[in-house]
Amino acid sequence: MDSLEQKDTEATAPSVIDRYYTRWYRADIKGKPCEDHCILQHSNRLCVITLAETHPILQNGRSIKSINYQISDGCSRLNNKVSGKSKRGGQFLTDFAPLCRITCTDETEYTIYSCIRGRLLEVNESILKTPSLLLKKPFTDGYIAVILPKFEESKSITENLLSREEFETIVSKRSVAEPQPT
Repeated sequence: MDSLEQKDTEATAPSVIDRYYTRWYRADIKGKPCEDHCILQHSNRLCVITLAETHPILQNGRSIKSINYQISDGCSRLNNKVSGKSKRGGQFLTDFAPLCRITCTDETEYTIYSCIRGRLLEVNESILKTPSLLLKKPFTDGYIAVILPKFEESKSITENLLSREEFETIVSKRSVAEPQPT
């Protein structure tokens, strides 16, 4: 293969995320416009919770002041400890269980939700030390958490989620509805 063919192949090769994960979305979480979350579902049922490209945190050049996994006085997602093959001990989450709170430098606070039911396997402690990972690499190093749905629910968890095409339709309707600056 010559170098030109090799460059074409590299340019069109799908990313690891596109190759191994199915993207699902939850738009306007709890009725808050544009607070969209993305769920990357692997074929082994694991779901990685991230921010959708349209989330306000990833827009307008915002900076992150802090990320807090302490949900309430008695509940910190950092205290989640799982063990064994069946991942015993992980906190069980409902669809709208808060995972963390992110505060931007303009003091705007956003709560990130689980979006699916399942057992919390891990939270990304790397974004506590380096919050910019969330802005620069939201689908890889800047993920929020990893959740394992119950086996019997693994097919039905996507019923309340949007496919990529459905999500793009909603986003395009938003941009049409927004008034254009004159």
